[in-house]
Amino acid sequence: MNKFKNDVITLLELESGKTIHQADVLELYHAVSKAAMKQVKSKWEAPDAGKKACYFSAEFLTGRLIYSNLQNLGLLNQLSELFHENNIDVAVFEEIEDAALGNGGLGRLAACFLDSAATQGIALNGYGIRYRYGLFRQYFENGFQKETVDDWQQFGDPWSQCREEDKVEVRFKNQTVYAVPYDTPVIGYGANTVNTLRLWQAEPVVPFHFQLFNDQKFELAVREKDDAEAISSVLYPNDTTDKGKKLRLKQQYFFTSASLQDLIRTYKKRYGNDFTHFSGEYAIQLNDTHPVVSIPEFIRLLVSGEGVSFGKALKIARQTFAYTNHTIMAEALEKWDAKLFRSVLPNVYRYVVMINKALLKELSGMGITTEKAQKPYLIIDENSVIHMARLAVFATHSVNGVAEIHTEILKNSVLKEWYQIYPKRFNNKTNGVTQRRWMALSNMELSGFLTDRIGSGWVTDLEKLKNLERYKDDDNVIRQFAQIKQIKKQQLSDYIEKHDGIRLNPEFIFDVQVKRLHEYKRQLLNAFSILDLYFGLKDGRIQHFNPTAFLFGGKAAPGYLRAKGIIKFIHEIANKINNDPDVSHLMKVVFVSNYNVSYAEKIMPAADISEQISTAGTEASGTSNMKLMLNGAVTLGTLDGANVEIIRQAGEENNYIFGARVEELEKIADSYNPRTIYEQNERVRAAVDTLVNGMFDDGGTGMFRELYHSLLDGASWHKPDHYFVLYDFLSYCDTRLRAISDYSDRLAFSRKGFLNTAGAGKFSSDRAVREYAIQIWGM
Repeated sequence: MNKFKNDVITLLELESGKTIHQADVLELYHAVSKAAMKQVKSKWEAPDAGKKACYFSAEFLTGRLIYSNLQNLGLLNQLSELFHENNIDVAVFEEIEDAALGNGGLGRLAACFLDSAATQGIALNGYGIRYRYGLFRQYFENGFQKETVDDWQQFGDPWSQCREEDKVEVRFKNQTVYAVPYDTPVIGYGANTVNTLRLWQAEPVVPFHFQLFNDQKFELAVREKDDAEAISSVLYPNDTTDKGKKLRLKQQYFFTSASLQDLIRTYKKRYGNDFTHFSGEYAIQLNDTHPVVSIPEFIRLLVSGEGVSFGKALKIARQTFAYTNHTIMAEALEKWDAKLFRSVLPNVYRYVVMINKALLKELSGMGITTEKAQKPYLIIDENSVIHMARLAVFATHSVNGVAEIHTEILKNSVLKEWYQIYPKRFNNKTNGVTQRRWMALSNMELSGFLTDRIGSGWVTDLEKLKNLERYKDDDNVIRQFAQIKQIKKQQLSDYIEKHDGIRLNPEFIFDVQVKRLHEYKRQLLNAFSILDLYFGLKDGRIQHFNPTAFLFGGKAAPGYLRAKGIIKFIHEIANKINNDPDVSHLMKVVFVSNYNVSYAEKIMPAADISEQISTAGTEASGTSNMKLMLNGAVTLGTLDGANVEIIRQAGEENNYIFGARVEELEKIADSYNPRTIYEQNERVRAAVDTLVNGMFDDGGTGMFRELYHSLLDGASWHKPDHYFVLYDFLSYCDTRLRAISDYSDRLAFSRKGFLNTAGAGKFSSDRAVREYAIQIWGM
């Protein structure tokens, strides 16, 4: 049992010549990581047997690995003992690594699925890009978001192993690069299964042209190296220009082509050139539209490289590939200008054309023969635009949404025509989160509380949380639950003070909205509502208000100026409220900086109210709603995404639902005029006018005035108040005030949170990944 501890000490002595007492944090980190890697070596290198699933994703937001890996290996307690014996805080690694190789829920879902599959004994390996830099590190300067490089490898990467022997060539029209794989073990809980996350790094075929350098053409001498490394440099490069779009397309093709070449090479060692068994050996899940280019690339590799006929290659592709749709947003259903696509991938474009012809032939066979009838299906449309979502639906055997309401919207609206011709292809797989990271690791106090009452089985079977319901009327149990929440609020308060220099009173209600900054997620609605509360307290309309801290966290894409304007607006509100002596003892507004997985691990357990306020019908699922529910927060939200299922599991009486439903918004969409609401309602007008009446300063950028006009007059790409902020405003404000007022009865409010935890069993990624494995991957 002490082998791990001895290995840590031995590694320190061998590599640094120091004892554990003398080692610095980085030396400790590497020694602990290497000792843990020794524990998984034999299982990790054992050959896979049976069918394997492959998760193709542009994002894997794994978060900090050291604690979760040690937990799943059963070594975290040993490390805590070793560090305690040497007067070292086990939290010492918190500033070491947190790879932001993802943007939000999409990448975090991918990481949860890998954890769950390994825990469930399912052979699921991840494939993506080993970005040199993470998304970006966010900081604020006078309330404006600023970005700086996220150099996640600055402390080394002991969890990855370079597999130089498995590198492959990836060829673009005017460029050839090596794709070099780096493998990270994905350790299931109990370490019975160890899968792999394989991330590809782009490297030049010729890193340095000596003759060019000798001819004093210095930039040309290293251009091939620079151009290659740019491909795996940064997650989601700014694609507002053709140059940025081409780089993004290169990224998507780079990792999918490399992964497919890798799979085909491995397959051929067993089956040679007989590809009839390929779909029995591999299932490939496409995580949104980013990796859909892998479909024509797979067909190209089989036809041009292996001599398979196009018809057979398409058939194998459809049996092998499955597609997960994560959005109904038109702008997120990826499309490529055919001319741009050809300029990067001319050889792949030929196969896109061939797939489109196969589609037209299949449509004709169904009696869909006219140009008008075929138009909604065209993979290459009349404007020479390639529709990747259409390609995905046609050339796969499964299309799934990620929440019940989302899947119904796909079937009835976004992909309606496709559902009509391929109804059996569509299915729902509601998202989930891993309870090992989002409860057992991040909320050890609540984990112990649960285990004391219902046993530890919930760690691998979250449905066992239902057994908590027998305690719902036990006031002593509910008080203990509330005490744990208070401990987590104190811990978060301490961390925010250390990290952001802002003091929070843990006795306040913690009202939390943490997620990517986007208009449809309606952080602006939240901001307006806070102002409504502020004005109500100032003029006496609101009495007997329970002190509340409003917490925000999330990043705006660097080129998304309107989202950045919302961040600045929230900071202006925070500055106003936090410095007003009339209300600062009742309200506090905080926008935490550089929100990431590790910050989330502290916020989720401390939240009282979970803000899930997207416009009904816009959020595919959400996963922050699940993490917050699991940790005992009540949901204040619309009937959107997984909120619908959360309410069903935990009871509407234990949550706070507001706003228009999808059906209502569909009815009023064409006639909606936000100016009518603005002109007729004083509370709405008071909040919205703060954008332009001089109360707040946008630094002369015009950001606030642009936000104002987008709400009342519309913008080039959408109608006025496209996300119905003003339409839902009063319903939201009044429901929020009710939630805050209900906190007066702390026991009753805590009981609501307790019943949310008890009802969270459905939302484990263990359940979700099992459904994928059985119903889609045939495993």
